[in-house]
Formats: sequence, structure tokens, C-alpha cells
Amino acid sequence: MTSEAPTADGDEARGDGPVGDAPTDTVERPERDARPPALAVVVSLVSAAVASLAALLAAPLGGALLGAATVGLAAGSFRRSHRLLSWAAGIGVVGLGVAGYRGGGVEALLVGGVALAVAWDVADHGLSVGEQVGRGARTRRNVAVHAGATLLVGALSAGVVYGVYRAAAGSRPVAALALLLFGAVALASALR
Repeated sequence: MTSEAPTADGDEARGDGPVGDAPTDTVERPERDARPPALAVVVSLVSAAVASLAALLAAPLGGALLGAATVGLAAGSFRRSHRLLSWAAGIGVVGLGVAGYRGGGVEALLVGGVALAVAWDVADHGLSVGEQVGRGARTRRNVAVHAGATLLVGALSAGVVYGVYRAAAGSRPVAALALLLFGAVALASALR
């Protein structure tokens, strides 16, 4: 067993012995950046802008409320707050309700509803991904697949709802009931 004297600058010299002899140096690693991935924030805000525009075309007051929801989604993403995202989505739903009450077109309301759902879901997913793996991780594919799946389910659901609306508008309640049941089964299957 050999003992080496400390060097002049106070650090211990490394021994040439077995691997366990050398003192371990701690490597300074930067702290993980827990912000949501940039793609998730961008997709969420673009989707929220589409929802705002659709509601604005349906009824200006509803569009203004969805504009406030867009600001809330941005704030929730930057502050990393799931609660703020949920409140923003709630304001958006109220905006869609107001636009519908004011006589907005069904098509614009369905587009706004799907876009709002995608915006909230992608923003919430982005917060979770940021917390779990950090912003620096490769998450583009994950965010893109999640956004695409949410958009697909939303579009299919909106299509079924629109089909029910059109069937019921033609005074065919049996067809409306059949389409509604089909929509419920399709939605339940998609969510499993």
C-alpha cells in the first residue's frame, strides 16, 4: 500500500493502482430543463388559434372568449401549470357555448371544439413530457403522434356528431339514433 502526498495545489494525485484506488471526481451535470417541448407549445397555440378563429366566425363574443383561452393555454404552458391549462380549456368551452347560443354555425363550432380539445390535450401532454424527460430529450415524434391521434379521434367524433345533426335536421329520428349509437361505440373503441 503506497501513500502519495497531495500535490502543491491541494488536489490528491491519482494512483496507478487498481480502478478503485482513484478518488472519484463528481461531474457537474446541468439540471434538467422541465419546460414542455417547443413543438408541443407551438402545436397547442396553433390549434388554439384555429379554435379562436372558428369561434370568431361563428360568433364574435365566443371567439373573444376562445382568444382569452388561447392566452391562458400559452400562460399555462410557460408557467408549467396543469391547473391553468384546465381553466383555459374551461373558458374555451364556455366560449364555444356562447357561440352556439348566439346562433353560430354547427360546422364552425365543431371545428372550434376539436381544435380546442387538441390544443388542451397537446399542451397538457407537453407539460407531462417536460416533467418526465425534460425539454432536451428527443420528443418530436412522441408529440407529433399524440397530436395526430388526438386530432384523428376528434375529427372522427365531430364527423359522427355532424352526421347525427344532419340526420336529425331531416326529421329522421331513427337514423339519428342509429348514428348516435354508432358514434358512441366508435368513441368508446377509440378511447380504449
